[in-house]
Amino acid sequence: MRKTTKVARLAAALITVSLIGAACGGSDDEAAEVTEETEAPAEEVTAVSYPTSLDDCANVTYDYAKPATVGGMTITYDINPAAVWEDGSPITAADFAATWEASLNTPGSISTSGYDQVTAVAAGSSDKQVVVTMKAVYAPWRGLFGALIKAASVKNTKDVSGDYADNIPFSGRPYKIKSWSQDQVVFVPNDKYWGTDKAVTKKFVMVPKADSDTEIAALKAGEVDFIYPQFFAGIEEAVKQDNIQTNLDYGGDYEGFYFQQKCGPFADPNFRAAFSMSIDREALFEQIYIPLGGKELLQCGPMVPGPFCNGDEFANGYDPAAAEALLTENGWTKGTDGYWVDPSGNVPDIRWIINTGNTRRESTQAYLIPLLNASGFKVRADNCDAACYFQQRLPGMDYDMAMYISTAPPDPAYLTGGFACDLIPTEANGNIGQNSQGWCNAEASDLLYAADVDADAATRADKVKQVLALMAKDHVMLPLMQFPKSGFARTDKVGGPWNGELNNYAAFNNIHLWEDLDGDGQIVLGAEQWPECLNPITECANSSWMVWTTAFQVMPGAYATTNDGKYVMTNLLAGEATVVVKG
Repeated sequence: MRKTTKVARLAAALITVSLIGAACGGSDDEAAEVTEETEAPAEEVTAVSYPTSLDDCANVTYDYAKPATVGGMTITYDINPAAVWEDGSPITAADFAATWEASLNTPGSISTSGYDQVTAVAAGSSDKQVVVTMKAVYAPWRGLFGALIKAASVKNTKDVSGDYADNIPFSGRPYKIKSWSQDQVVFVPNDKYWGTDKAVTKKFVMVPKADSDTEIAALKAGEVDFIYPQFFAGIEEAVKQDNIQTNLDYGGDYEGFYFQQKCGPFADPNFRAAFSMSIDREALFEQIYIPLGGKELLQCGPMVPGPFCNGDEFANGYDPAAAEALLTENGWTKGTDGYWVDPSGNVPDIRWIINTGNTRRESTQAYLIPLLNASGFKVRADNCDAACYFQQRLPGMDYDMAMYISTAPPDPAYLTGGFACDLIPTEANGNIGQNSQGWCNAEASDLLYAADVDADAATRADKVKQVLALMAKDHVMLPLMQFPKSGFARTDKVGGPWNGELNNYAAFNNIHLWEDLDGDGQIVLGAEQWPECLNPITECANSSWMVWTTAFQVMPGAYATTNDGKYVMTNLLAGEATVVVKG
């Protein structure tokens, strides 16, 4: 499955990341920084104190304060006078305000980044004009308000945690949700939609499929018209049929290993560093990814190659001799069973989680776990299904090591939401944020916030590159491969621009323009994963497939991502927003 780095979580549910079955690193304030210069003999080394259980994890807090902001800016949006919700009520400044309040204040919100810079959202000359006041310049401002909630759809706009459990009952886009269940979601045209891009087909249905084999079989048999599976070796041959067309693109999808360091074995920075240095990514790439058609190992970190990455940040990290020396110098020994024992006499039990049914990840566990065990690390598979993985255990930080694909938006602002110290979910902050790795590096957090307020492209890119270097130094994660996005359609059933947005962060967000060719009155999409809840503000939105199959289809926004990785104004606005920077 995939994790959504939600673009400001749906834009700001659209600036964060989504996870695919859809990211942080550093030493936290309570842990010593990794060093290879420890000279003390083993008997003088004291055990590193770190929380080891989920109960301990709940009590962890972080002493970090955001950098002070200066200046400020206002953004003025003029809403299209014709823009209305599905019941004909106008989309107004109140809906922008509701989105801000819900994102900022809802317990468990995963996307406060960006919205926490906003001090006011108010109507301007009319309720069709929105004036957003910010406490600082915010470079990725186009990612804000990319997916609006309808103010009238909730009782309390400052806490929507109890809303949208099994439906998003509003729409400001061409389709609206007629019904949603664990078996299917049915879209029908929004007859109040004001745009010229009205829904072409009278019914669009999405249904879950248990695995890739089931997906492919359903497409070939004509049970579904389109699938968007996670790419794997041989998929094109497996899907090949005269009436099936293939579309492959490389976008913002990347896979990696992630180490949870708020509690558990990897809260010890020395152990985390040694473990990371014991993984031969080159050999893993040859074993797992070259058969997929992989060309090169990803070295940037939690990002695909581009202007914000040098491309060598995580290179040359494999060093098992240095890993062994680091642990030995810090009082670790190997037991008779060959596993590393900490200075207190404990053998860390490393729980590696993936989503069940993902053959590639299961093969990776089968390949790597014996090698890690042989190196002295007690690692075991601790897997669950996609909904459990992405909507429960990752947000709940109930894992030690994870492996997933992130779907990242075009702007690197998602790194703030995913890696800043103050966005590690804790009881103290109401469990907000998407930093589910628990990485807290104050220098990196300061750089992330500084990058967000830097309007100069070159200096902003330099700050992001510094953060990636700190991630590598702190052994936050290990990048693996930039993944292609693969879509397959029945040419006898689906027409129109079905392959026009498949490389978009928002994936198939143009389904309203797809054409029903076989005359059965509907288009059916076979979904690789299925969400258990639909709330676009909370951990429900941690799943790419949740937002792809529901939220992105009905929630209007001021700006949207494009297939080539840009932000463009949508028809929700009457014209480009006006930005005024204060001194």
